[in-house]
Amino acid sequence: MVPDQLNRCGWVGNDPIYQAYHDNEWGIPETDSQALFAKLCLDGQQAGLSWITILKKQQNYENAFHQFNPVKIATMTDSDVERLMHDKGIVRNKLKIESIIRNAKGYLAIEKSQPFSEFIWQFTDGKTVVNQWKDFREAPTSTEASKAMSKALKKQGFNFVGETICYAFMQAVGMVNDHEVGCHCYDKACRAAIK
Repeated sequence: MVPDQLNRCGWVGNDPIYQAYHDNEWGIPETDSQALFAKLCLDGQQAGLSWITILKKQQNYENAFHQFNPVKIATMTDSDVERLMHDKGIVRNKLKIESIIRNAKGYLAIEKSQPFSEFIWQFTDGKTVVNQWKDFREAPTSTEASKAMSKALKKQGFNFVGETICYAFMQAVGMVNDHEVGCHCYDKACRAAIK
């Protein structure tokens, strides 16, 4: 297979799954509440691991957690957790499995007063923050906005939502455009940015 010649952000590498994720999802604004919930849960699973590990297991997570339907996840029991501890298709870490259930309950609590999407996007005033990094290593690992998001989510009962995870989530769902300016996706993400 001949590698393509597209200029991508330096963190992407040559894995076709990673390239497709970068080219088609990462940095494009997401405003669907359930999709945001799913992405936040998956980002939490990444703690201590590489993102590509979780990305390759995404379909397995969707199957294990009812397509990230928070209503169904919130009803999962200890026996479900034990069953998932034997599921080789996901990260078999009890705290991480339980965090998805806990986060579903937090999601439902937030939804009682406002759409989860509005809750999440409030941390960038409902707009995409467009940066102009020449190299991905210039981007911060957290910001005041990601710290505020982390604190607010934890107050609602979420876990595995530290400020660094929240910033990675913000990048992934297009709240922040951190594509390198030389990346072929930078302009596309700028056009898609919520202004």
